[in-house]
Amino acid sequence: MDKNIALIGAGYWGKNHLRVLNELGVLYSVVEPSEKVRAERKETYPDIVFFEDGEKVINNEDVKGVVIAAPARLHYELAKKYLLVGKDVFVEKPLALSEKEGAELVNLAKEKNKILMVGHILHYHPAVEKIKELLKNEEIGEIRYIYSNRLNMGKFRVEENVLWSFAPHDISLVLSLVEQEPLDIIVCGKSFITPGIFDTTVTILKFEKNIGAHIFVSWLHPFKEQKLVIVGSKKMLVFEDTSEEKLKLYNHKIKFEGKIPVAEKADYINVPINKKEPLKEELLTFLKSMETREEPYTNGEEGLRVLKVLEKAEKELEKFK
Repeated sequence: MDKNIALIGAGYWGKNHLRVLNELGVLYSVVEPSEKVRAERKETYPDIVFFEDGEKVINNEDVKGVVIAAPARLHYELAKKYLLVGKDVFVEKPLALSEKEGAELVNLAKEKNKILMVGHILHYHPAVEKIKELLKNEEIGEIRYIYSNRLNMGKFRVEENVLWSFAPHDISLVLSLVEQEPLDIIVCGKSFITPGIFDTTVTILKFEKNIGAHIFVSWLHPFKEQKLVIVGSKKMLVFEDTSEEKLKLYNHKIKFEGKIPVAEKADYINVPINKKEPLKEELLTFLKSMETREEPYTNGEEGLRVLKVLEKAEKELEKFK
């Protein structure tokens, strides 16, 4: 592969992009404004060229694409800047901090005929790939209900709340699985650490065909939990990323004794999945899209659908400030 990718941001999550892009042999350079972070990363990657700002990247014709792993408040500004000069862009979630900004980026990418991909990494997880396969084969029947928990202790943010930090992954996945946009959104939340910055939120999504979902996110939780439960008309799936057995299939039944519904429980079956690193699969998808010009699944349009839900949810949260 050609070394034609510039990484914008090598901090908290960017360091993982740095590792994978370096392993793939496609990294041209890294832009990182923090002198401390640059020095730390340079120790680990002495052969990589680091810049303090993006001026030596933006007009460099050798750089064909950029991976943006900067703070969320900079996503719109940076993605727009690199699209305008004709670079393909991968931007971490969220695409932007408003639907208006997201729509502008989507339209700009179309105008410039450039790839715009959003870092909704769960779609590239082998367990999620298996879930989609099982749903397509109607293994669990029709989806009735989905709930997702994304909980941890820290990292606390002071610029974006936990809804914008944690929930985009789960919103993206729920929208994909039900293949609908929500009819209604109900949200509640609370800020405990920094006034006005929600540390915990619960988002309830209502869809057509009486399908429901809720998403519970918190960075003020005593233990880490990443769990997705899909309740179908026949069976149930549980994806727990923090478990050794990541994907479980439950064949619970509900029988009626007269008019009384009674649960008939069954042991779960561990569903085998491929052992692939989601981030590597995600970045390989971006590189393939750059080569083939085919749109990735998590393109700008998909990112914009998630932004619409986030923005509506944020308006609901105003009631709790």
